[in-house]
This record gives sequence, C-alpha cells and structure tokens, in this order.
Amino acid sequence: MTPNRVTLNRTGRRFTSAAAGALLAGLALGAAPAHGTERAADLPEFDFSACPTVDELPAGADPGTWRCEVMHATGHLRMGAVDEPLTEPMKITFAEGRVDGEFRQVFGEMTAAPIRVGGTPLTLTPQYGGYADFLSDDTRRGEFDITFAIGLTYGPPALPWSGCSVGSDEDAVHLVLKDTDPTRVISKDPLVAAFGAQDAEFAAPGTSGCGPLSRALDRALGLPAAAGANAFDMDVTVAIRPYM
Repeated sequence: MTPNRVTLNRTGRRFTSAAAGALLAGLALGAAPAHGTERAADLPEFDFSACPTVDELPAGADPGTWRCEVMHATGHLRMGAVDEPLTEPMKITFAEGRVDGEFRQVFGEMTAAPIRVGGTPLTLTPQYGGYADFLSDDTRRGEFDITFAIGLTYGPPALPWSGCSVGSDEDAVHLVLKDTDPTRVISKDPLVAAFGAQDAEFAAPGTSGCGPLSRALDRALGLPAAAGANAFDMDVTVAIRPYM
C-alpha cells in the first residue's frame, strides 16, 4: 500500500518543539544513547527511495533541517485468535523536521509481507491506516493506525481482495507504543538506531469490506477483540538520512 504523501498529523494536531527536541536528542543530535556492538556491515539494507521529495515537504520547510527515516520492525502479533511472529519486517518511511519552530512529519510509504494465520488459509498484511505520530515523549514511543488486508495462502481468490481487511481507515487498529528496550545507536555511518516497543492495550475491530464473508472471517480471527486481549511487540531499527 503506497498512499499519497500526507502530513502525518491529523488536522488540528500539533507537536511541541520541546517534544521534538527530545526525539532529536534521543536519536542523534544531542547526548547519544548507549551504543550497541553491531557493525554497519551487519545492518539490513535500508531503501530511501520512498522518502518524500523536497517538493513534498510542507511549505516553508528548510530541507537543510529535515531528515528522512526508514523504520524496519519485526516482532510478534497477538490479536483475537491470531498469535503469530512477524519475521519479515514492516517498513515505514517518513520525513520529519520543523516549520516555523513547529515539528512536522510527512508520510512516505509503508510496506509489509503477509502474516500467515496458523491453522487457516488466511493471511494478514499490515497496511498504513491513515495516521501516525512517530514523535516520542515521556508517555509513549509513538502511535499509528494500522489495518490488515486479508488474503489467502492458496486456492482461487475467494475473498473480495479489494478492501477486505481487519479494520478500515475509519476504524483502524490504533497502536500507542511504549518502550520495552531503550534507544541505542548501532551505527553512526550510516546513522542507525534500535529500540523495542509494545502496545498491549489496543482494541482490535472486526473485519471491514468483506461482504457476506465478514461474519465467518470474524469468527476465524476472533474479532473484534477488546483492549487487554491483544499485544503487538516490535523490535525496531531505524536509519536516518538528512535531506542536505
């Protein structure tokens, strides 16, 4: 799923300069976090081709103060009857910086491999749900909305592929991630940091856009699932590159 470039914050949502400074200091620009033992040669490939272009940055943005980030996240998803590892990374690309002292973010792209739902022919593919705020503060690492496109591992395309998903842009899975492992810089050239995060409090909606199959899919996936019955654990690495 590759949506149009959009500002990450919803209309009317603002980020404070103080919080922005905390993020920049925590990752790169101030006192650096503890360094790990990983070498640059051991790092995965980070693709910056989905970074918003300079022309796609907000009006008034100084490219010299903006940067693009590419996040890779693996981990484990427990949601309703789903209890599966994420062995292939979700990849999220976005730009961030300031305009007139206000912190701003612009979404680039999110891609992910299908997650096989054990015991069924179903797969769930994480997709961007239309909202994200990757600015950390004292209470959380960041938050974003996500949906899961439903597919089949084999056989004819019996599902209504277009639009059949867990959640929707209007009723997405809303993740509020909290730290499980502190940020550490694992490479200075290129600049790459790593951390662990989790949301064990989110509620999961039922399926959407699946027509007459919705009830059967909800039963198979154990959805909707109330808050406290789900958890999304993530091991994250993030590569950071300035625009200029």
